[in-house]
Amino acid sequence: MRPNLLLIGLAFAVFPLCAIAQTQTKVLSGKDLNESALIDALTPSHTRSLKVDHALALAHQVSASLLITFETNSANLTPQAKHSLDTVGRALGADQLAPFKFSIEGHADPRGGTELNQRLSEHRAQSVRRYLVQNHRIDPQRLTSVGKGDKEPLNETYPAAPENRRVTFVTIEPWETQGQVAP
Repeated sequence: MRPNLLLIGLAFAVFPLCAIAQTQTKVLSGKDLNESALIDALTPSHTRSLKVDHALALAHQVSASLLITFETNSANLTPQAKHSLDTVGRALGADQLAPFKFSIEGHADPRGGTELNQRLSEHRAQSVRRYLVQNHRIDPQRLTSVGKGDKEPLNETYPAAPENRRVTFVTIEPWETQGQVAP
């Protein structure tokens, strides 16, 4: 039995835990995208305060992927996207999420070329950030935006799948206000 444990250990060394976690990501959209689901997905659990292996902590990163739609080849939000972001804005304003900062990651499918997809994903993440700041008065210091391009598809079998064109919110750290960490 010991050789099997060794093989399992080697598998985790060869295949990063964060890649394993990524394959299990669910993209929230439609009726699944609600304030309660977002709060649950983005609130760090109490077990995070325990000392854990860094790779294991990365595998359990607190995030929520959303299907946010844009006009073709643009960063302009569709009416459905604005409706979804209104839900996000309310969730980010909730007491459970108020103490945290978030990274907004824009993702693209591989159509259009790597360089174009990188720029487009950056602009889309910035568009989402701008909407939340302007329409929901989320403090801009709580939100950063980053474009991931087409480097992290959720559906590698079907590259043009909608879930590959998504926005992911990642809880990155407690939000500090006036030199104090928010409660």
